[in-house]
Amino acid sequence: MSEIILTTGVYDLIKDHVRRRKVTKAEEEILLEELRTAKQVSRKELPNDVVTIDKMVTVKFNDTTKTVALVGPTKAKPNKNKYSVLSDLGIAVVGYKVGDIVKWPSENGEISYEILQVEEMQSN
Repeated sequence: MSEIILTTGVYDLIKDHVRRRKVTKAEEEILLEELRTAKQVSRKELPNDVVTIDKMVTVKFNDTTKTVALVGPTKAKPNKNKYSVLSDLGIAVVGYKVGDIVKWPSENGEISYEILQVEEMQSN
């Protein structure tokens, strides 16, 4: 597992999400280890190819390619392809960069997400 890079705000959001027991035990173990080793940076220091809030992210999993907008929890609108950074997909890939493959537990077994592209969201 490679080191993830998070802004302090996203780090705190995930830490609180885990503390509130909003994840499974398997997810909690992974997230606590990721948080322990994560590199925290300011928003302007975050590399452009790292998955974070307000980015369009293209991932490949189960022979499917999907592009979604990752947003803060209060701005999530799955019907408009805007997913919370704390959603199953968001929390699995946040902090990783283009080219990383992330193995994540799900109720149907482990899923491997390959991060293909990360780009700025277009403002409406």
